[in-house]
Amino acid sequence: MYSKEAQRILFERSKELLKTLPAEPADFNQASERAWELGNIIRYHEWRYYVQNDPVISDFEYDQLYKQLEAIEAQYPDLVTPDSPTQRVSPDLTETVEQVVHLTPMLSLDNSYDAEDLLDFDTAVKKLCSLPPDAEVEYAVEPKFDGGTIVLIYENDRLARAATRGNGELGDEITANMRTLRSIPLTAGFSKYGMAKVELRGEALIRKDIFEKINARRLAAGEVLFANPRNAATGGLRMKDPREAAGRGLEAFVYQLGYAVDESGKNILGAFKTHHQTVEILGELGFKIPDPAPEGAGDGVCRNIAEVIDLCNYWQNQRDDYPYEIDGMVVKVNSLDLQEKCGSTTHHPRWAIAFKFKARQATTRLRDVEFQVGKTGAVTPVAKLEPVQLAGVTVQNVSLHNEDFIRNKDIRIGDQVLVERAGDVIPYIVKTLDALRDGSEQPVVYPTHCPVCQSPLVKPEGEAIWRCENAECEAQVLQRMIFHTSKHAMDIEGMGESTILRFYKLGWLHSIADIYRLDYKQISQLEGFGQKSADNLEKAIEKAKQNPIYRLLHSLSIHHLGQKSSKLLAAVIGHVLELKDWDLERYQEIKDIGPVLAQNVYNFFQNEHNVELLQTMEQLGVNLSQTEADRKPASASEGPLLGKTILFTGTLSTLTREQAEAKAAAAGASISSGVSKNLNILVAGEKAGSKLKKAQALGTVLIWTEAEFTELVGA
Repeated sequence: MYSKEAQRILFERSKELLKTLPAEPADFNQASERAWELGNIIRYHEWRYYVQNDPVISDFEYDQLYKQLEAIEAQYPDLVTPDSPTQRVSPDLTETVEQVVHLTPMLSLDNSYDAEDLLDFDTAVKKLCSLPPDAEVEYAVEPKFDGGTIVLIYENDRLARAATRGNGELGDEITANMRTLRSIPLTAGFSKYGMAKVELRGEALIRKDIFEKINARRLAAGEVLFANPRNAATGGLRMKDPREAAGRGLEAFVYQLGYAVDESGKNILGAFKTHHQTVEILGELGFKIPDPAPEGAGDGVCRNIAEVIDLCNYWQNQRDDYPYEIDGMVVKVNSLDLQEKCGSTTHHPRWAIAFKFKARQATTRLRDVEFQVGKTGAVTPVAKLEPVQLAGVTVQNVSLHNEDFIRNKDIRIGDQVLVERAGDVIPYIVKTLDALRDGSEQPVVYPTHCPVCQSPLVKPEGEAIWRCENAECEAQVLQRMIFHTSKHAMDIEGMGESTILRFYKLGWLHSIADIYRLDYKQISQLEGFGQKSADNLEKAIEKAKQNPIYRLLHSLSIHHLGQKSSKLLAAVIGHVLELKDWDLERYQEIKDIGPVLAQNVYNFFQNEHNVELLQTMEQLGVNLSQTEADRKPASASEGPLLGKTILFTGTLSTLTREQAEAKAAAAGASISSGVSKNLNILVAGEKAGSKLKKAQALGTVLIWTEAEFTELVGA
């Protein structure tokens, strides 16, 4: 459905939007454009999640994009279209099997991330039900299984049909596969409760220990390993051969009676008083139902929201001991009468909410440390871990930032380490478990020479990072070419990292200039390209040649020269090569260009090789002269962090706190003094403490590393 190029564009745009959310549109036209774009992006991520079973962003990131679209449509109701993701739940686009209509629509759940969100939910329920503020509402709390949703229909006590969740109204029929699951009764005595036809909702999933055995068998057979139990389960639902589905080790929990009529077709759900009662009946009929709570925590029914909060926290602490993957808890108004009063939106029931767990932690072994060389020569240590499942993702590579980080944490090869995904996104080594050492661990030896070109490494004064100063280092050349073509630089569509690596290995690329003298006839003959792809690449490169010079300056990978600083320079020069005649003082006359950046740019343009490179590029048609776009000076009113509130915590490795805040302000951000609901971004350095924990608890704050921040602002 989506080409690789379309997926790349949608993914990169998603990340850009997530860095600026929530950004309120200035007017109706801007809102219309943003709503259209968000709709396309959300539909793509739903396709990745529900059809491909291979999401490329976290659930939290998806929620942020969805909430932004909701907010725009609430502000501008005329922008709501029938095909908006807010008007239907996540689509299931598989067309290779028969699709069936559910008896009642299956809605998504709204999400909460902390106690405050649950308190707000409780307040909203009381208002919807016209209850006084001090009233106590009873809730049922169940595990939020991380598997594949299923819908089961029983007629006259027999299993008549099974389907996937699909788009909430239509799902794929999977009856044959579900009949193989021993946890799903082929017959059940609904008739003794007066029910002739029922629709049940549940989840198919794989127990953790069974999943490990399945992957062990696949490894022995030389097959690709499953990423996590959820992917294995959802894939098993749609297997064409029911025998193969049975071999996946699937189990099914049933957690809701969504529809029930008697022989005359009359709705008889009203005969039951609570959700908990209906689930208990399903258990009596032989279905596998959610465990009420970990041992000693009651039956899962809470008298009020305070008990709900306590139970959710209890489960969060016990989740690793639970035999199935769960990513949160589902909180439901227990009274079916109150559920009816609460009602639903087109997206979610107002009587239920999902409480999402905080970042996952796990222990694993540090097998080795590799040193990677970046585009500016920075040498970054990367931990190679024994693969470990963390918040639904297999983690095996984690940045160790710099030598000081390794020394301060006393990280050694062979150590057992505690790994966390900060904000459920960024893998991070919290600490080493030195009590588990057996004496075989080895200290990490930081290289004295570049691991690629063997040039001596240097550590500039005031920096924590060692650098290779050989501009011809193969690793730097490759990384500079990759950055040069990226969206934030020259923005050459179709010239991504894999393409550059391929052309480099073929001997077609040796420097940035070679990008502009490629042989498109040769490219058209490559496997995976063809004439059309070659023509499209040629058009993209020809278009890039006419870019404003601020993009070219930014694309040169001059240390500390970001997009904003590039715009400052581009606004005061007629031609890029004028800079070879500037002295240091001339650079520092420009506001916001300090002595370090001035020295870096000066050094670049005093290098004859760099000047020759630019002269060659100009001969190949690359624009080096100022354009109208360059004459517009950069200002904080147009930066990439415009309208965002940002806070820095912990020790930064490449910037002082003052430098970081200055760069954030120059990029349009407001600097916060503490963590609150108004905070958009927290940049967490080494030894980040309570502020990081509080931001993670809020769940609405984007957690960035220092590297992510500097990549955006060009530090």
